[in-house]
Amino acid sequence: MKIGVPKEVKVHEYRVGLVPASVRELVHHGHTVLVQSGAGVGIGFTDDSYAAVGATIVPDAASVFAAAELIVKVKEPQPAECEMLRAEQVLFTYLHLAPDPDQAKALMASGATAIAYETVTDAAGGLPLLAPMSEVAGRMAVQVGARCLEKEAGGAGILLSGVPGVRPGRVCIIGGGVVGSNAARIAVGMRARVTVLDKNVRRLDALDQEFNGSVATVYATMDAIEREVLRTDLVIGAVLVPGAAAPKLVSRATVARMKPGSVMVDVAIDQGGCFETSRPTTHAEPTYVVDGIVHYCVTNMPGAVARTSAAALNNATLPFVLALAGKGWRRAMAEDRHLLAGLNVHGGRITHPAVAAALGEKLWRAEEAIVP
Repeated sequence: MKIGVPKEVKVHEYRVGLVPASVRELVHHGHTVLVQSGAGVGIGFTDDSYAAVGATIVPDAASVFAAAELIVKVKEPQPAECEMLRAEQVLFTYLHLAPDPDQAKALMASGATAIAYETVTDAAGGLPLLAPMSEVAGRMAVQVGARCLEKEAGGAGILLSGVPGVRPGRVCIIGGGVVGSNAARIAVGMRARVTVLDKNVRRLDALDQEFNGSVATVYATMDAIEREVLRTDLVIGAVLVPGAAAPKLVSRATVARMKPGSVMVDVAIDQGGCFETSRPTTHAEPTYVVDGIVHYCVTNMPGAVARTSAAALNNATLPFVLALAGKGWRRAMAEDRHLLAGLNVHGGRITHPAVAAALGEKLWRAEEAIVP
């Protein structure tokens, strides 16, 4: 199969769909890999490093899209990329369609088959292609939140760790999944006072045992969320409903009552955000202020540590890329219901229940879509 890797075009996005090690594996299995010139240069992967493992270097994105049967990316296709997609072509990348009807319509109009990393599942009920980036984003959330708490960055001038004689900062994490647990690990390591809220009592119990009581765990009612948010210094939104838009858990009225100079990091922004005051930002302009509260809502947080992120993502995606390329997308999905769960768009129709519900579109069952 001909596999294409275009250079990412989102602002300050340096990750790449396939790193050289992945390309080598695909070439070894008999596939042709077309890599756009400069696709990995931002994280130290030169054209020569790709050519050395058997990739064919092409000059531009148009050349990639025109020749490839399978397009492997990182971020959702931008409008110009959607225009280059065609029927019978497969796109494998993060999509986050629920809060993005324009992208959904563009993909439907293209006729392409679009498989979303974030809805591929595993036998344990997890999201294996979202997990590595969630780990990165969770760890980054505390790092960027601590920076935003500095006075020069607009925050209250609080050091999360505190110092002897001065209490540490408070961190409130809404959601105890992969993002939340990783955020908690970093926050605890920085000696902050950490509270995690979740509706899954088993998850709260697991966190309580992992941290040996050093993290406060609270069942996430609206009352509890409001109470914790109002007394905290850093709030991290870490909720996820697979494929669907994130629920709004902190209202505008609550934000207005928070301590001036507090910080909100919305990791759920890819799915629309879980704070009512959230709006997407970029690495170029990552923050804004509402009612004296600093908001960090970058939609591709892991892109800031692009080399680590690209390698971690490839570790998870490569087996699926090999399956799609080796078997063809229909057979690969017929044999793997977890990969089938990643199918979001095919033949101009939506094929994922949560995406269809969020966009108000009619659902075409994925099982029907894979029938020739």
